[in-house]
Amino acid sequence: MKPRIIFPLICVFILSLLIGCEKISLPKPKIKEAPTSSVVVKGTVIAKVNNQAVTLEDLSKELEAYNAMVPADKPEAKITARDKKIDYLKNEMVRRTLLYQEALNRGLDRNEEITQALEKTKQDLLVMELVRKEAEKVEVSSKEIEDYYNNYKDEFKEPEERQIREIVVGSEQDAKDILILLLQGTDFTTLAKDRSKSASANGSGDLGFIKKGQKSVQFDAVAFSDSLEVGKISSIFKAPDGYCIIKLEAKRGGKQKSLSEIWDNIKSGLTFLKQQKIIEDLIGKLSRDSKLEFYEGEIK
Repeated sequence: MKPRIIFPLICVFILSLLIGCEKISLPKPKIKEAPTSSVVVKGTVIAKVNNQAVTLEDLSKELEAYNAMVPADKPEAKITARDKKIDYLKNEMVRRTLLYQEALNRGLDRNEEITQALEKTKQDLLVMELVRKEAEKVEVSSKEIEDYYNNYKDEFKEPEERQIREIVVGSEQDAKDILILLLQGTDFTTLAKDRSKSASANGSGDLGFIKKGQKSVQFDAVAFSDSLEVGKISSIFKAPDGYCIIKLEAKRGGKQKSLSEIWDNIKSGLTFLKQQKIIEDLIGKLSRDSKLEFYEGEIK
């Protein structure tokens, strides 16, 4: 058919549509039905996507989780304003629901890998819920907290620090000569600077404030002894780096924490331990009552 014939025919077709437009009604698009679900809708409905409800409670839970992940130094990124909540509903939840429904319409939920993943997620969620319910049974009494505090009272002291000066020499005789000078009134800092072979000699023997465990066991036994008073010097003792004489300059820390200060910490710790035990006991019982088979040869 030649172009000069086709063009008039197209024009006639368009005119016929315009003239008869009142008589012609185009079919409306079908609204997709939401996939059937056994979940009963509870809460205030704030949107429907093909008859699938989205509730205010759903939105609140999602926003709570979202806001919890916002860094503390960026509070402005949290979604709290009404208009932003509406934007989140439309641009996140509704769009995701549309994609979810399309996935179901395409039968993707019957994909073997998806089915296995869903089953694994279901298993994990049920295990978490069981553990949570078992853990809820745990109670810690006031007596248990008090007994624990009294049994481990020393563990609840603030770390004690002591400012120590030291003189370290290579032989016991040198240490004895220095001790005699100290007993005669010679300044400890001067002798430490002039006679000590330790690196601390550059600071007149001053180690600053130290805690137990920073030096040797032999050093700690003398430096943190209750018999060594502030301003006093020790007797000679042997340490890995040589023969030592030390002077206690000052103390700080070492305060005993009261039960009220650490009540919550002890309760949390005991609760956790009891929760662990109740779960282990449950697993032990289930293991004894079950038939367990292992095929370790298949593990490569």
